[in-house]
Amino acid sequence: MTSILIIACILMYLIESTIRPVYVIKSLYKIIIFAGLPLIYCALDKEVKFKEYFSINDKKQIKFAVALGLGVYLIVQAGYHILKEFIALGNIAMILENNLNVNKGNFVFVSLYISLINSLLEELFFRGFGFITLSKFASKRYTYIISALAFSVYHVSILADWFNIIIYVLFITGLFGTGLFFNWLNDRYNNIFNSWIVHMCANLSINTIGFIMFGII
Repeated sequence: MTSILIIACILMYLIESTIRPVYVIKSLYKIIIFAGLPLIYCALDKEVKFKEYFSINDKKQIKFAVALGLGVYLIVQAGYHILKEFIALGNIAMILENNLNVNKGNFVFVSLYISLINSLLEELFFRGFGFITLSKFASKRYTYIISALAFSVYHVSILADWFNIIIYVLFITGLFGTGLFFNWLNDRYNNIFNSWIVHMCANLSINTIGFIMFGII
């Protein structure tokens, strides 16, 4: 299973760095890889149930996740305002438009996809398949680390050239810590809803910065 995580990250890296498709095509690749590989594995191994990623045993967890997500939204906003002098939004906007054809005209649609669907795909793959399922076959310490590491490494090519090296290293390190935190949330309830809701809120906060970047708000 670890090899599947590695292969998926390598495939997405190659897509990001060599093929460089527009955002819609890249999203299709991601759906095939991040949803397709777990589905295929679950079909081959009958002991692994895909639906368990979405099994809610305690509905109070949703209220907890929403409250936590709102807190994360505010933290991301605060972090942006503290570090905005080191973040060149104009350069990021240019990279998005030149490399992915993401611009002011389609950013509302893209932001909705990133917040709702993209966050679900990443939680399904890195936390559902890469943590909940992997933890059945490996030690808890190993699954915590490998899932968080894969999550942060996956973003290496995505964030390349977005920031100066200091901010870049901070982001990647922060993503590893975020992966560990998301794993803890899922370990607590044995599903991906908590991390998905918090991930959605984090993406919504980042997209709020995107709206500022494109002059939408």
